[in-house]
Formats: sequence, structure tokens, C-alpha cells
Amino acid sequence: MTTGAPAPGDRRPATYAAAGVDVAAGARAVDRIRAAVASTRTPGVVGDLGGFGGLFSVPGGFRTPVLVSSTDGVGTKVLVAQAMGRHDTVGIDLVAMSVDDVAAQGGQPLFFLDYLLFDRLDEDLAGQLVAGIAAGCREAGCALIGGEMAEHPGHLPAGSYDLAGFCVGIVERDRVVTGAGIREGDAVIGMGSSGLHSNGYSLARRVLLADGPGRLMSVVPSLGRPLGDELLEPTTIYAPAVARLLAEVAVEVRGLVHVTGGGIPENLGRILPAGLGAWVDPAMWPRPPIFDLIAAEGPVEEAEMYRTFNMGLGMLAVVPADQAGAALRLLEAAGRPAWEVGRIVPGAGVQIRG
Repeated sequence: MTTGAPAPGDRRPATYAAAGVDVAAGARAVDRIRAAVASTRTPGVVGDLGGFGGLFSVPGGFRTPVLVSSTDGVGTKVLVAQAMGRHDTVGIDLVAMSVDDVAAQGGQPLFFLDYLLFDRLDEDLAGQLVAGIAAGCREAGCALIGGEMAEHPGHLPAGSYDLAGFCVGIVERDRVVTGAGIREGDAVIGMGSSGLHSNGYSLARRVLLADGPGRLMSVVPSLGRPLGDELLEPTTIYAPAVARLLAEVAVEVRGLVHVTGGGIPENLGRILPAGLGAWVDPAMWPRPPIFDLIAAEGPVEEAEMYRTFNMGLGMLAVVPADQAGAALRLLEAAGRPAWEVGRIVPGAGVQIRG
């Protein structure tokens, strides 16, 4: 490992650059991302990129506003991006993982910040990552108001990186969605996922890439495209569709679930009031073929699949049963395929039927 330490007897002055941190490259990288950041600007943004902190004006029109925040990463999906040499989509994943958490509380995403960690800063790589983050922010309707590009020589393997994201949103106090109003007989609405999203990649990689990353470029017949393209499919951003659903006066949204680590059973179970459980029937929605591929090649038992992956549903909504049709029509109009996939029942826990 290169440490930047001078050779014995070398009396030349030590520098930060010689230790592996190029401050000038960092400044150039910031200049390169200015246009991408500016493309996410919303009316609440105060000032421009370059301050010590991002500034955002709290929007008016709220009676008792509450801020809702979330932070997340992309996990080992970044290893697939690095193996493929494609870095323009994991930024979208990064945004999705946090803004959809905010939306699941009923929040409207306001602004986003990122933290990019490199072994050695590559300006082109940083530009690709931020371009993806900006694309995600534009789709979610929030502003990218700041971030950090950090070089930690010796901390990460050469040529690698990691990233984290942070989102802040806003919601009326009496409009926070907690699940407390869920009742027996309510319908569970599932919104389709784009695939694995950003969860379960440690298991997926172990199963699908057991012989190394060379398979990423191979077309898998059941997928109809190269495996790497499937694994880098960006996480769906549900926040705009959820906002439309929450604004619909004909639908009372009693619970929202962002299906991430732990899958449907754990995440739906988090919002169920005491004394209530739920059943979900996989026959009620189409299962993307990537999940069948992982299950077959593992082999991975069905229960483990549901504990690990979203299985084709990235966001759930709980609504009164007689409002399920209206909810489905609205989500379809918002470009989010959705199905009635289950019901709330007496008891505890979430049962996967079939």
C-alpha cells in the first residue's frame, strides 16, 4: 500500500499532494459539477454552490410544519458499478433510497446532500456520480444544495469509492403518515419495483457472480439483456407519485412502506398497530425475472428471498378497501404500476401466501 511516506534519507518538504490528497483536483471537480447541481435548483435554494453549508428557505403555506430527514447509501451495488466501469446510475439510487424514506412518512423532499469518498479523487468519476445524483434530484423534485468529496488515501482499495446521501423534507404535523390509523380490512397496495433497487446485493453478488465479474457482460436469456445492465437498473423514485396519492381527497392513505432491507414482511410489519397483521399474496403482482434467477441459482429459499429483497414491490400503501380502486387509478396515471396485493387482518406479523 502506498502511504505517501518519503523514502529514508529524503529531506524534501512533505506535501498533502504527496500524501495522496490533491486539493487542486478537488477544486476542479467542484467546478465540473456546478452545472449538474444548478440543474436541480428549486425556489427554496438560497445562494450558490461553494458555501460552508447549503442554505434553503422553508416554504410557506404550512400551519405546523415538521421536518423529516433520512440518510442512506447504495451498499455493495457500488461494486457492480465499479466492475462495469459505469457510475452514472448509482447516484440515482442514492437519491431514491433517502427521498423514498421521506415520502413514506408523508414528507415532501426539499433538499439533498451527498458524501463521496474516494481513495484518490478522479474528476471524471466524480462528475459521473454527481450527474446521477442530480438526475435523481430532478426526478424527485428536490434540490442538491451541497456535499463533500473526500480523499482518504489508504482507506479504500485503489480506484474504489463509496457514497452516502442525506435528504430533508417537510410535512404538516397532522399529515405525518405513521400507520396508526390502519384498520382491519384495509387494502395493501403494492407499487412495482424496477428490480433489486439497492438492497440484497451481497447475496445477489454471491449467487450470480460466484465465478467472478466476467458474467456481468453476458446476456441472460430470462432477463433479455446483460446481467450487469439488470444489476445497475436504478432504484425507482416513488416520491412524486406518493405525493399525488397523498393529495387525493378521495383516498385516505393510512400507511406507507418503503420496501428496503428486510423485504416486505419486516417493513410492512414496522407500521402495523398492535393487534393487527397482514397477508400479502405474490400471485397478485408480476415478479421480475431477476428474483427467479437468484432463487434458482442460489438456490435461495423463498422465505429468505422475501426477507432480503423487495420481490417486485418497492413501495406499499395501506388504504381503506373501498378506496383501493381510486388509489390504483391515480398511481397508474402517475406512471407507477400498482396492484392490490393484500389485506390487514387481526393478529400479528406479515404472512406471505402461496
